[in-house]
Amino acid sequence: MSVPKFCFVIHPVSLEDVARYEPGAKGKGAPIVRKILERMPSWTAVHVTGVRTPDGRETEGGFVADGLLPEQMLAFPREDVYARILRAIDLGVALGAQIAGLGAFTGVVGDGGVTIAERAPIPVTTGNSLTIAAGLQSLLRGAREMGVDPAEATVVVVGATGSIGSACVRLLSRSVGRVILVARNATRLRKLHEQIADELPCPSEATTDVSAAVRRAQLVLTATSSTQDVIQPEDLQTGAVVCELSLPHDVSRRVAALRPDVLVTEGGNMLVPGEPRFERVREPGSEFDLNLPPRTALACMSETMVLALEQRFESYTLGRGIDLAKVVEMEAMAARCGFTLGGMRAFDAAITPEKIAATRAAARERRARVLA
Repeated sequence: MSVPKFCFVIHPVSLEDVARYEPGAKGKGAPIVRKILERMPSWTAVHVTGVRTPDGRETEGGFVADGLLPEQMLAFPREDVYARILRAIDLGVALGAQIAGLGAFTGVVGDGGVTIAERAPIPVTTGNSLTIAAGLQSLLRGAREMGVDPAEATVVVVGATGSIGSACVRLLSRSVGRVILVARNATRLRKLHEQIADELPCPSEATTDVSAAVRRAQLVLTATSSTQDVIQPEDLQTGAVVCELSLPHDVSRRVAALRPDVLVTEGGNMLVPGEPRFERVREPGSEFDLNLPPRTALACMSETMVLALEQRFESYTLGRGIDLAKVVEMEAMAARCGFTLGGMRAFDAAITPEKIAATRAAARERRARVLA
């Protein structure tokens, strides 16, 4: 019986990230790197093996790469970007892939994967269903660690009009005290809020002012397609919890230096079952640096693996409007396959129990100074 196979489209999310893909790029000037990336054809970057469920099912696959940076994907003609993504998927098909996942901005550009799915030779998913499930688990885990009661808390969702953000608004509203929707496009934001406000089980409001909204929130979830910092240290409440689902990151690195009383966590990481290996194709025997701990993959990657393991060869999560039932179903499928929430991380480093204790202590001290 053949092992089901998948492919997943990846690309560097920053200039600093390029060296993980092509070590030879290290030290070269930004203009040269950008031009090289623009001209590079897609390539097969990683062979993934060792993904095995507790009941013995296996999958294997490949990460197929396109070289464009996020800002290039947004700036270039859409048809050109689509063509590059489809060429990458074709490489996966040549390796036997039966389903393709769209990573980072390849699942954002255009219509959220719909056109790619229509043109691709195999089914396609953005992985957003499992990303949403993992993000909500991560935010609520952070709330528990910081002693924040979600039922009494105000939560801000930044990027609320996106496919991930709008689903997070609907799901979070079931367990929080108030939800504030934040997005850049005022017209789209107003329309979304008018459409869903009466359906939400908690009070809600909408604003384009990120700073003002964050200043009122105990819990913050970010799911934007921004290439700039969105969350600044001066806006965060004492003891706030921030969960970011975006790549590139939404939270300014100044938060790590200036706000030791705030817990920031990356929301979309999963522990992969079995003994997964991510081997570089061009340098056999060497591991591809996912910039994550061992056995850990992004939730969007993990959704693609889950669909292969379950032999659900269908275009699962696509477009701007995500079916909440699919989020629940994917969460159950991932659990059945042995995927679990990854360890807490922020700013590319692990959050240890000692770090969490220090964050709680810093929050107590800051509150005490305010009251003194």
